[in-house]
Amino acid sequence: MTPPSPLLRPYRPEDREALFDICIRTGHEGGDARHLYPDPDLLPNIFAAPYAALEPELAFVVEDGGRAVGYILGTADTASFVDRYRAEWLPGLAERYPAPVREPASPAERMTVLMHDPERMILPELADHPAHLHIDLLPTHQRAGHGRRLMDAFLAALGEQGVKAVHLGMLTANTRARAFYDRVGFHEIAVPDAGPVTYLGRSIQ
Repeated sequence: MTPPSPLLRPYRPEDREALFDICIRTGHEGGDARHLYPDPDLLPNIFAAPYAALEPELAFVVEDGGRAVGYILGTADTASFVDRYRAEWLPGLAERYPAPVREPASPAERMTVLMHDPERMILPELADHPAHLHIDLLPTHQRAGHGRRLMDAFLAALGEQGVKAVHLGMLTANTRARAFYDRVGFHEIAVPDAGPVTYLGRSIQ
């Protein structure tokens, strides 16, 4: 008997463990980041879990064999998300991840700085693209059309909310991800002093 095809569906709370696993296993230029972060929950608590908690209607997963193997999530309005993140999400993490008091010296310390500075997401160059997203698939399920399916579902959900445009930030070194974003209609947005990050955006039609 042929096994069932991977299923695209809305995120559910029981996907949380898989969400965390996918995030850390794709968190280093698209590859495994577990060797960089002693606490494997750090990256997911910045780049995945707050979106699933605060805007679950914009979270979708690909399920295979009864477990999520990829996700897309984000926010319809970055400025509002930043306010909610600081008020509703960050207080629950402050004891586990205290704000650094010295110059960060490790990947984990640099990520903790980002965790405590959600306002970094508000850039004037991105104002015309108020929504933003994160998308990740385990390597075993990449290059099989699942990323496009996730993107289509997310963009449709944004369109239902009347959102006109969306952006994302990606590590410039992740050339495979850039090729995917180019294929699904994203274009580069010039942001001065962006460091190792490239910003991309597209309209929602």
